[in-house]
Parts: sequence; structure tokens; C-alpha cells
Amino acid sequence: MQASSIARPARQGFDADRLARIDAFLADRYLDSGRLPHAQLLIARDGEIAHFSHQGAAREGGAAIGEGSLFRIASMTKPITSLAFMMLVERGLVAIDTPVHHVLPEFKGGGVYAGGGGGVPFATTATAQPMRMIDLLRHTSGLTYSFQNRSNIDAAYREHRIENWHGNLNLDGFVAALGELPLEFSPGEAWNYSVSTDVLGAVIERVSGMPLDRFLDTHLFGPLGMDDTFFQVPTDKLDRLTDCWTLKPGQGRMLYDRGADSAWAHRPKLLSGGGGLVSSALDYHRFCTLCLNGGELDGVRIVGRKTLDLMTQNHLPGGGDLASMSRSLFSEATNAGVGFGLGFAVTHDVARTMVPGSVGEYYWGGMFSTAFFIDPVERLHMIFMTQLSPSSTYPIRRELKTMIYAALT
Repeated sequence: MQASSIARPARQGFDADRLARIDAFLADRYLDSGRLPHAQLLIARDGEIAHFSHQGAAREGGAAIGEGSLFRIASMTKPITSLAFMMLVERGLVAIDTPVHHVLPEFKGGGVYAGGGGGVPFATTATAQPMRMIDLLRHTSGLTYSFQNRSNIDAAYREHRIENWHGNLNLDGFVAALGELPLEFSPGEAWNYSVSTDVLGAVIERVSGMPLDRFLDTHLFGPLGMDDTFFQVPTDKLDRLTDCWTLKPGQGRMLYDRGADSAWAHRPKLLSGGGGLVSSALDYHRFCTLCLNGGELDGVRIVGRKTLDLMTQNHLPGGGDLASMSRSLFSEATNAGVGFGLGFAVTHDVARTMVPGSVGEYYWGGMFSTAFFIDPVERLHMIFMTQLSPSSTYPIRRELKTMIYAALT
């Protein structure tokens, strides 16, 4: 285990001994037991790193992870794509309430599931209102994910391999395939974790006239100095990509994607704005600091302050929370007291979450158990990196959050 020399916990209002307690907890509970392959924790306040620790091997039988290690961040891609979309909103090229079919005509005339599937043609009814860009941003679109295994619609996604970013569909083919299937519900009527942000990536491509990766490189990663964030790991950086694991019932931890010959070493056909990026803790730290600063970092303004204010409010209809609106069997959020903004989960009732925090904090995570949160009240953010799916296996995100707030002085 090592901690970065740039960390000065006391200056950022942290008890150093209590921060060290977190690393000991990770080692004892998750690493020594073999539950996780490795763990990296970055904690910052006012954009300055207060704690940065690294434990465990980057690759099976290899060297330890370090500051330069690269991780598949999966759904932590979603806030980045959502912010990129808001850059286009600021330029007047699209609006949050624009109907999706105005940009993606493949969705025009789509209906809501009313029966069928499993070899029987789908029956549909008309949507109460069109799917709008806000529905993509807050996951109220009526779209779904195939891995939820809960409906005939997600079964159809599996049959067509619609959300597989290492499959055979590009973004245009992906949108066309989705447009042929019914929605699970009328847009705005419920919350369902879904491929919505991947569709948002297609919107970015159509509106900007640029491939999603080039738009992100040109307008976000380049200006922010996020040189270690990409859909395809460059050959000269592949040695820094960690191994990725999955937990299989009755079999234990199994290697999912080997860093040395990773699928992420190749350009994916589908540029997944919902889950395709690889990044580092230090790069994601820059993204979180940008958000905490209201859209500006190191003299470079990416979006306006009021745009971030809008994104980090609860946009669920009627001020609802995920506990009351979610249709998902799988969610990256603990539901009670949590709403959803434009790309982030947003805490609006701390007591109901039963974990320390602040009203207005926002966060998300990825399927390989990575996580981040940003607390604008305490001017605090955290990034946690590891590589194990599914992310729901252990309550580590809630444990980390509790211990981090306990270390504030």
C-alpha cells in the first residue's frame, strides 16, 4: 500500500488517522479476503487531493496498482456524456425538452409495450407524450437494459445484442434497432436504468456532426488535460490497464477481461456514451473538480455555472425518488431519498438514505464497482477504483461514504 505525497489531510479538514483507517478496512475486509482484486481511493476537498491510496495487484500475479493505473469505468461514462450534451444545449443547437425524434427520426412513432414477445409479435399503444432529451438524461425514456432479465423488451435487447458495445452494431445501427422495439412505459412515467445515455451519445453525434470520441476529445478531454480517458486504450498505455474480474455464483471470482489482451485495446464499433470509457482516478478527479468548480478548471470553462446547477437538481417528475419511481431490478443507486438529475443521482433527503452526506450531493458508479460522489456543501469529492462485477456484490460504496464523512474534522 502507498499514499501519494501530495496528500495533506489536515489542511483539507480531515483526520489523517481516520483516513488511514479506511485503507486498513479495505485491506482487511476486501483485499486480504480476496473479495476485490485491488482498490484505489482518491479523496479531495476544494479540488486538492487529501488522500490517494493504492492497494493490490493491477494484474494477476503482477505489480501493484499505482497513480497511473487505468480502469474500465463503465457507467461513470454517463455523467461525462451528459455534460457533453449540455455543451450543445448551451450553444443553442438542441434543448433539454427537444423531442428525441427531432434529432433521431428512428424513434418517431414508437409505442409502449402492450403485449407479445417470445416469438409473438409485439402489440403497442401510443405514448402519452414523446420521448424528450430530458428523458434520456434522467432515465425516464422507457428504454431498458438487456441484463435486467425482467421483461419481454429486455429479452428482445438480448436477442439483438443491442447494448453490446463490443458487438456488431455502430451507433446508427443501435438507434435503428431500438426504434423497432416498444418502450417499457410512456416517457416520463417511471424511472428505469437503461441505454438512454448511449442514445444521448448518438444525439451528440447527429447534432455536432462529429463521432462521439472525437467530440469528447476535442471539447472535453483535451481542454481538461484528461489524457488517460478514452474508448480505446492506446498501445503505449496498454501496460497500465488493470485486469477486470466478475463474480460467478458457485464459481467465485473469474477473470473477465485481461489487461494485457483487453477488448478495450481495440476500437469498439459502438462508442458507448453510457458505459464504454477507460479512465484513471487522476483524470476523473479533474472531471469531478470541474463539476465542483461550476464548469471551470485551470482557467478553462467547459460549461456555465448555472448549467451545472441545473444538472444537479432532482428532475424526477413530481420531485419523486428512485424508491418510488424505479422499475429496475438493477440500479447503481440506493433508492430512498435519492432523485435523479441530468446525468447523476442526486441526494435530496439525507435521512432516508441512512448514510452521512449532504442535500444536493450527486454521484454514480459503474458495473465494475467503480464509484464517485461530489458534495458541493462540504466541497468534497471521492473516486473509488477497482474492477469487479457486479457492482451490487458488496456494500462497499456505502461503507466508504460513511468512513469518509467520519474522517471530516
